[in-house]
Amino acid sequence: MWMAELTQRELRNNSGEIMRALDRGEWFVITRNGVPVGELLPVRRRRFVPAAAAISAFAGAPPIDGSRFRADVDAQVNQDSSPRA
Repeated sequence: MWMAELTQRELRNNSGEIMRALDRGEWFVITRNGVPVGELLPVRRRRFVPAAAAISAFAGAPPIDGSRFRADVDAQVNQDSSPRA
């Protein structure tokens, strides 16, 4: 991914051109007085996947053992609801 550097002034003065560049998938680092202060990047577009396609994609997947899955999650994540000190 290519990132161009834009000054605060360029962002203000060339917003239309920058918006078109975002539509093309370009990313920018915004600077103020030569110091990077933020990134401007395109929003990820959601892609609709029909239910039939999703079902087909997972048709050959092995079954999930619910108890084993839960034990694996519990071993990795602290799910204690007690307030922290």
